Amino acid sequence: MDDQKAPQLPEHEAFINRELSWLSFARRVLELAEDPATPLLERVKFAGIMGMIYDEFAMKRLGGIYRRIKRGNLKSGPDGLTPPEELKACRRELNRQCEILARLVRDDLRPALAAANIPLLDYGDLNDIQRSQAQKYFRDSVEPILTPLAVDAGHPFPFISTLGLNLAVSLKETEQARRRFVRIKVPPNRPRWLPVGDAGVVPLEQVIGANLDLLFPNSKEIHWHLFRVIRGAKDDPWDRIPVDADHTDLSAGSLIGMVTTELTARRFAGIVRVEFSKGMPDDLRNWLIRHLEVAPDDTFTVDGLLGLNELVDLQRDGYPELRDLPHKPVAHLRLRKLDRADTGAIFGEIKRGDILLHHPYHSYETSVLRFLNSAVHDPKVLAIKLTIYRTSRKSPIIQALVEAARRGKQVAVLVEITARFDEAPNIAWGEELERAGVHVIYGMQRLKTHVKLALVVREEQSAIRRYVHVSTGNYHPGTARLYEDLGILSADPDLGASVAAVFNELTGAIPVREYAPLMVAPHNLREGFTALIERETQHAAAGGPAGIRAKMNQLQDPEIIAALYRASQAGVPITLNVRGLCCLRAGVPGLSDNIRVFSTLGRFLEHGRIYRFDNLGDPEFFIGSADWMRRNLDRRMETIMKVGDNAIKIELEHILQAYERDNCSAWDMQPDGSYRRRQPAAGEECRGAQAFFIDYYRGLLEPRDAPPESAPQPARLPQKTA
Repeated sequence: MDDQKAPQLPEHEAFINRELSWLSFARRVLELAEDPATPLLERVKFAGIMGMIYDEFAMKRLGGIYRRIKRGNLKSGPDGLTPPEELKACRRELNRQCEILARLVRDDLRPALAAANIPLLDYGDLNDIQRSQAQKYFRDSVEPILTPLAVDAGHPFPFISTLGLNLAVSLKETEQARRRFVRIKVPPNRPRWLPVGDAGVVPLEQVIGANLDLLFPNSKEIHWHLFRVIRGAKDDPWDRIPVDADHTDLSAGSLIGMVTTELTARRFAGIVRVEFSKGMPDDLRNWLIRHLEVAPDDTFTVDGLLGLNELVDLQRDGYPELRDLPHKPVAHLRLRKLDRADTGAIFGEIKRGDILLHHPYHSYETSVLRFLNSAVHDPKVLAIKLTIYRTSRKSPIIQALVEAARRGKQVAVLVEITARFDEAPNIAWGEELERAGVHVIYGMQRLKTHVKLALVVREEQSAIRRYVHVSTGNYHPGTARLYEDLGILSADPDLGASVAAVFNELTGAIPVREYAPLMVAPHNLREGFTALIERETQHAAAGGPAGIRAKMNQLQDPEIIAALYRASQAGVPITLNVRGLCCLRAGVPGLSDNIRVFSTLGRFLEHGRIYRFDNLGDPEFFIGSADWMRRNLDRRMETIMKVGDNAIKIELEHILQAYERDNCSAWDMQPDGSYRRRQPAAGEECRGAQAFFIDYYRGLLEPRDAPPESAPQPARLPQKTA
């Protein structure tokens, strides 16, 4: 590296702190809730999503920082921050954003709901008839299940569960009596938003608070305030086993036991954050802080409603004008006219050539579910293998696998029971599948299994053929309507053999030497991506065509970031569409001049992963389950597929270009790490990528008919010669 190309930042400033970058992503999502162009009920939904995001951040990220501090790990990270410094910065930014969210709900969304005649009322706003309705509901449906818990010499301070909403009640039986404290938990099995009248709702906690005189009829003076506790999420259960332990001594049920123990421990995990309602007296607040054993810095006062995560449930029937236009996924062109009664039809179509699925624009039911259901009922199918990381409560996929086993097919399923916050349902799914005769594997030792693969083995004309589905998303029909993801259906023999080898490792715990055309973590994925980046670096240094373009969820791995910086300094143009956190700093003179980072957000959660390397003008494309995160490359089972079908390469090029030409739902990273939302130029129509895909897959747009500035043109990729 010559002097002119030397980085202009100290080494630690070349990396953005992971947690602060995650909060930067949260701030971009918050902009969607703030945006008056977003339909009102969608803004309310986004506000609820923000409440969920902030809760999860406190549980997982703040909890993780606390654990590092408790263990005495005060070493600074690549960004130069020590854990205490990181904690202080994260607290400050989280509080700032929570204040913005509370103000948005209080001063903007609630008045807008009232103007739309679907108000979110305060109890004090109710008329006599509405109060009578609320009081009757309290007597009949709420009071019988409340459990007041006093704190005095005979009653210790109660355990406060995470994320619950609590009333801190202080009362006196007589004027001369000492004031007593009683805690009442707002019952989570009652609706948070109680309908009153024709359209309005009132928060349940206010109904309880306003009717405490019915619960304490002998009390002369009753005051109540709200508080909410957030507890940290525990570590991965494998972290509790010594690295040098003899894992052959672990019984088959050890992992289930460890995860079950973790779920129990999570309920009692340490408190990382406490939220108080505005107006709580200082003496009561300090008394609670002392009994909850938290530092004052870990508390936050909310001017407005607590528990905003539950706004996602505040969805009223009707009011289509206040929602996004309905989206109905369409069947893939090659799957639309298949005979529904012919269980072998989809396999014949896949054998004609690979099929690229782009959800939620392509229907999940007519593609992935049809693929699996056809395998269940097709008499030529001998075996089905699948990985489950997350799935829905009443999963048709689970039902299909149970039916396949009942029909005598060999069915093997890896159920990842350490998937954070989905452990309990995944254990239940595993037990249900085992009862049906399915071979169930509960994960790899010390490695979370994040691969998204399905394999169908079919006997055809006295020969065995494998059919595979390689995906970027979970086998979850519900999120397939909400998450943007990609998948490829293929009958390619080499790919089928590679997927079979991965399943053999998952079930038999024996890795193989070669997985091509897959790259598999933790075996060769880091090395594979690094080699691809270095190859582009060498091509640029030699004066040849080079380039890297990628779409992913997160970018954090320091080694990959360093390789990208080297590539940029060699002249490689790099464009990265990173939805969430990104620890790389783009556009810094001398360091990352040739790197552009942007983030796409919208009504669907961007979740697909595409990696493109120019390769001297013969581009190579990859899709799969892994982001450029240290955990994905080193501590998980992940698969990335090299795309061999030239038609699919063109489709992926088309998709990448559509995101790059988005002029209204993308945020560009600035050299200081901040993000700026793109705005259409004067007189220019909004070109959101997600809106484009909806119209394109519905057949309302054709790339060849659209002007270059409003729709991407497929790249002309050279045909490979033998």
